[in-house]
Amino acid sequence: MSLLSESSLSDNSQTIAIGADDAAIDLKSLIIDHLRNQGVAVKDYGLKADDSADYPDIAYTVAQAVADGKHERGIIICGTGIGVAITANKVPGIRAAVCHDPFSAERSRKSNNCQIMTLGARVVGHELAKSLVDTWMRSEFQGGGSAPKVERMMEIEREIQSGKTESNLQG
Repeated sequence: MSLLSESSLSDNSQTIAIGADDAAIDLKSLIIDHLRNQGVAVKDYGLKADDSADYPDIAYTVAQAVADGKHERGIIICGTGIGVAITANKVPGIRAAVCHDPFSAERSRKSNNCQIMTLGARVVGHELAKSLVDTWMRSEFQGGGSAPKVERMMEIEREIQSGKTESNLQG
């Protein structure tokens, strides 16, 4: 069963952006094969076996591509998933979450509308990683009571960018 419909594959934004540092090249390759075997289009932003780059650069590249609308979603993998999540969340408009269990993978989408999932190659095994990706890909934002919270997150981001944080407005 395809995780995305065939019609959505013609839209480049439905292509999943993926990137990994040198600690996660093998897991990235496994996830790419897993997604492609299910009919999901994938754009690999690196690293390759002979490449060299720090995980913040990979995370930024994938997150910026998602923020720019080139892709609806992205997956970034490093040793723990933490560093790439922190970096991706620095990109305006991005919500990235570390997903190491099925519940966090599902809720990152359904409750927080995260466009990027991050994984830790030194934390999750290959079969669990594939399962987490499947769960995350099948999950959609549910809105409801979470919608105002996600909107508030984005509002805080806009306030910070404009220099008008709530603490500045109260002072």
